[in-house]
Amino acid sequence: MSDLFESGSELGMITVAVFLCATLLLVFMLLALVGQGSARARKASRRVDALRRRGSGTGPAAATAASIKIEESTSAIPMMDELARRLVPRRAILNDRLARTGRSISAGSYAMVCVGVGVLIGLIAYFLFTLAPALAALLGVAGGVGLPHIIIGVMIARRTKAFLAQFPEAIELIVRGIKSGLPVTEEIAVVGREMTGPVGVEFRKISDALRFGQTLEEALWEAAGRLGVPEFNFFVISLSVQRETGGNLAETLENLADILRRRRVMKLKIKAMSSEARASAYIIGSLPFLMLGILFLVAPDYIIQLFTDQRGNIMLGGAVMLQALGVFIMFKMVRFDI
Repeated sequence: MSDLFESGSELGMITVAVFLCATLLLVFMLLALVGQGSARARKASRRVDALRRRGSGTGPAAATAASIKIEESTSAIPMMDELARRLVPRRAILNDRLARTGRSISAGSYAMVCVGVGVLIGLIAYFLFTLAPALAALLGVAGGVGLPHIIIGVMIARRTKAFLAQFPEAIELIVRGIKSGLPVTEEIAVVGREMTGPVGVEFRKISDALRFGQTLEEALWEAAGRLGVPEFNFFVISLSVQRETGGNLAETLENLADILRRRRVMKLKIKAMSSEARASAYIIGSLPFLMLGILFLVAPDYIIQLFTDQRGNIMLGGAVMLQALGVFIMFKMVRFDI
């Protein structure tokens, strides 16, 4: 009996140590994930910054111009915010990504959710599915890093889709106001009052920034940074270039609205043409999990060895990684940027 208790205590200590290591690894992977940036995004950001400097100027007047800073969201646990502030490199990237969801999510809250999800997945995999501690820790790290990241991405994509669906109407509303003799700043305030959803929210923020003393270019570029939408960058660039060179602003914005509508139609056409390939990806990706469920019902003693035996754990982990890689490649093949 004493040997049993000693072995149980040793196993418990090993389990705790494994999960502590997994938690630390999760934090470091989160830091690496936050700090990474694709070369494409950095290149686009540099081009946008160059156009922004061109429109707003880089002289002393621009350096002393009024700037409205958005207050960083804080979580219910200030200690997590402080840890995120000290440990996360290039924290502005994470804050911008969280702000693009349209919700007040702080970096500390996001890190806390990642750690909690990772530990929960690891505990479920170890105690419920009786996986090996190393595999359970690996699943916990992968789930803790990947699942919140995917959820934030879905929230951003949903808000971006709603914004792009309304944005051409907002531009046309501005065009009608300009044709009737109203200034652009007044029409931006009208869009903020009249329209709902993400478009109304962002234009109200621009209007508030203008009332607090910001220039139009500064307020628009700050909104472009919050949104991260190329279509809105087109709108800002059109206004900036028109203010420099002159011309018919109503005609320019009207053409822009028409281009944005055609761009959205082209995206829908591409989505329809690639629907067969996406359906194949869904079917091929779900077949292994369906077969696993069927084998659990038909021959549970046969399939349970994948979860109880160490060799089965290795095979299962390799299969999941290869499956995820295959699905990722298939979705990359059917996605087109226009």
